[in-house]
Amino acid sequence: MSSRRIPGLTRLAGGIWHIDKRIKRFGRLCESTGTNDRDDAERYLARRLEELRQALLYGTRPRRVFREAATKYLTDYARKRSIDRDARGLKDLDAFIGHMWLDAIHNDTFTAYRQARTGKSTGTLNRNIWAAKRILTLAATLWRDPGSNLTWLAQAPLIQPAKYEKRKAYPLDWTEQRVLFTQLAPHLERMALFAVNTGLRDQELCGLKWAWEQRVPELDTLMVRRSVFVLPAVRTKNGKPRVVVLNDTAQSILEEQRGRHRTHVFVYQGRNKDGATRIARMNNSGWKAARRRAAAQYAKEFERDAPAGFRRVRVHDLRHTFGRRLRAAGVSFEDRQDLLGHTSSRVTTDYSSAEIRNLVEAANRITRSRETPELTVLRVLEK
Repeated sequence: MSSRRIPGLTRLAGGIWHIDKRIKRFGRLCESTGTNDRDDAERYLARRLEELRQALLYGTRPRRVFREAATKYLTDYARKRSIDRDARGLKDLDAFIGHMWLDAIHNDTFTAYRQARTGKSTGTLNRNIWAAKRILTLAATLWRDPGSNLTWLAQAPLIQPAKYEKRKAYPLDWTEQRVLFTQLAPHLERMALFAVNTGLRDQELCGLKWAWEQRVPELDTLMVRRSVFVLPAVRTKNGKPRVVVLNDTAQSILEEQRGRHRTHVFVYQGRNKDGATRIARMNNSGWKAARRRAAAQYAKEFERDAPAGFRRVRVHDLRHTFGRRLRAAGVSFEDRQDLLGHTSSRVTTDYSSAEIRNLVEAANRITRSRETPELTVLRVLEK
């Protein structure tokens, strides 16, 4: 090769040369050359520059690797509510398809990824692959280079999700709640008890902020200072603001948490005494360890194996528990929708104090259901 080096090459960790070069009328070319030899890397770059020149002159579609398309997607959709989850999934996929040409990816391309990630649930793998499918669809239908009518990809491949049986909801009965909650660490127990009394999801609980609390002083009693939370649209699943009504149990937990942290309601106080820190997710190693201990305690206490749903109980099942108890207590369908934050034509943040009082009374009915006969729960036996 000539002693004159082509600019735009950077040697990264591991010795591989990487292209990072801005090209007139094209934009930024950012991809790996796949080699640690400088001469080979320059020949690769020269070939890519010629391909782009031909594309700009004669309308030939330049080839791009998936990593470049994934970067564009994460940049263009940075404000998407689930972009962080997409980013984690694409990072997990990168070692398998990041270096591949877009037009070389097809349904069977993901086989090696599925085989290497046997520890992950099928639903998680499907969701990650679905993010890749979305990128391929955008590359085939929307993304074009400046001055060109050609999309990045001629046609998006057909990608099918792996079939699996979706896990059924497992609402807890009162006995199962007692066995599980006694095995939880104190900070998780408070969160779990709050969840079965409000129906909040894992991320809504972990992200709950004091700034979202609104006092309702006209509903105060001698024993309770009443408040609600108004979750902003960016924090809810359906993308709409949600009013979280607190029954007496949830309100008492809230008062226990007050003053523990400046911004977040639920936090973890570590042993190092450096101050409380917010909890990223409830479904963590502490939850899973408590779940195993609870299953063992159940078997010891009742002299039979714990139901399969109890052994695998999820944080989201606490929300199902709240919903089922509302129904068992005779709470109307419309009030259950409001309390659970389900999408409906009635969902609003403009509640009168009388309406909030009605919802508080409805939510309080589940705490009294412990003293009244519950609906019979028929468990489907699982192998």
